[in-house]
Amino acid sequence: MIKYTPSNQLTLDGFQHPFDQELSKENRWVKLAALIPWDALASVYSKGLSSNSGRESIDVRMVIGAIIVKHKLGLDDRGTVAMISENIYLQYFCGLKSFQTAIPFHPTVFVDIRKRMGASEFDSWNTLIIEKTDSLKPQRKQTISKKEDHPDDDTPSKPKGKLKIDASVANQKITFPTDAKLLNKCREESERLIDILYKQTNLTKKPRTYRQVARSEWLSFSKKKKKSKKEIRKFLGKQLHYLRRNLDHITSLLDDIELLESQKKNSLGVKSAFPQKFPATRRDQKIYWVIQHIYEQQKFMYDQKVHKHPDRIVNIYQPYVRPIPRGKDKAGTEFGAKISASEIDGMSRVEHISWDNFNESQDLELQIELFKQTYGHYPELLLADRIYLNRTNRKLLKKKGIRIVGKPLGRPPKEQLSAYQKRKRKKERNQRNLIEGKFGQAKNAYGLNNIQAKRSDTSESWIGAIFFIMNLITLGKIAEKSPNFWNSLQYQFKNYFKQVGYMTYLDRILITI
Repeated sequence: MIKYTPSNQLTLDGFQHPFDQELSKENRWVKLAALIPWDALASVYSKGLSSNSGRESIDVRMVIGAIIVKHKLGLDDRGTVAMISENIYLQYFCGLKSFQTAIPFHPTVFVDIRKRMGASEFDSWNTLIIEKTDSLKPQRKQTISKKEDHPDDDTPSKPKGKLKIDASVANQKITFPTDAKLLNKCREESERLIDILYKQTNLTKKPRTYRQVARSEWLSFSKKKKKSKKEIRKFLGKQLHYLRRNLDHITSLLDDIELLESQKKNSLGVKSAFPQKFPATRRDQKIYWVIQHIYEQQKFMYDQKVHKHPDRIVNIYQPYVRPIPRGKDKAGTEFGAKISASEIDGMSRVEHISWDNFNESQDLELQIELFKQTYGHYPELLLADRIYLNRTNRKLLKKKGIRIVGKPLGRPPKEQLSAYQKRKRKKERNQRNLIEGKFGQAKNAYGLNNIQAKRSDTSESWIGAIFFIMNLITLGKIAEKSPNFWNSLQYQFKNYFKQVGYMTYLDRILITI
């Protein structure tokens, strides 16, 4: 049997909507809205806003809700505002009092939100979510120390809990960089700058760039599946020559433009103490500077016959991205920000973000101190890679009374472990896989391996938002297991659903999710 509804039988006027009845209180967005500490999150976001001057801001509840919707559903900026305008549950989640079909704000506002919300602000949000999660646990399972009974007691708390730490790379969304591809792109951008600057001069003939020949050589080179070292080096030498010639032309054109502008000012009797403004957009000026640095780096590697350079630039438009050697099977080198993160009872947070490669073992002291600052005591057990367990860190952990599970340094101990001790150590050692699972969840489900922001600060904000969303998911799971939470929860949205007018077909589908 085949069931099918012809398209000519579906009209918007005849579409049935459920506004004559109460909608589901078990919707995931309604439950999540009741869990989130909105006021505390809003106070963190509002620190960067002025209450006395400037235009009235977008409702902070809407901003926080839009961030959550965007990263939880994996949408882009335009898709997020469109989804909110189409979904009644999302509008309730974001704090609207009635249903509206207009978008809540322009998608470009997300850029300003990411500039305002840095990694430190998202870490503050994570701390609030951790406190909220701990309050839902039974009293005997709470990990945050309570000192209400003895507020003046300076006695150090007994270590408890398990801290799992590791490092990974948040891959930036850039094309895979090769020296040949990078130099060809620099050459194309230099030719575009020459075309822009030439129009501002009085020259009758454009400087020669050999762009057609260089383009033909690039196409011929890129189509070869297997390239010998000799062919690669020959191509790089030609591209460096073309790029050097174009950079000289740009310098000459800038001198001509400056001379032309000074002659105009002298003819008008205008004297200016300020330097001449760059005769192109700010973006083109930045590209011109980056191209010069790339040429110097590539020329040095070509002359010295090496493939390494300090602070090596791998992308023209995102010059802050650095290659991070990782030695993984999938990719020996990754391109993005290196992050050092921790996981405690399902809650994860990022303690260190850097665009340069660093030794993650140096973050150990910071991570255990942040653990104590959040929970009021040091962890009883540390689970980490071998790179963290050097002599300096082992002495620090022993001083703090923190136990580790790892192979001891030096000679093997004479005393043998019992079968029970071996099983216990293996079980504890396997629990370190939870932090690896968090990285996998962040990369596969929430795009940590494909950061799409175009600036270093907004990329760090993107990373912080991903870990914040994962903590919200964990908060929801713990709340579902809390026996009395949902029974005592008072939903305040019954009258809200009666005031709205139209629900889309997508909303009807989301009711059942």
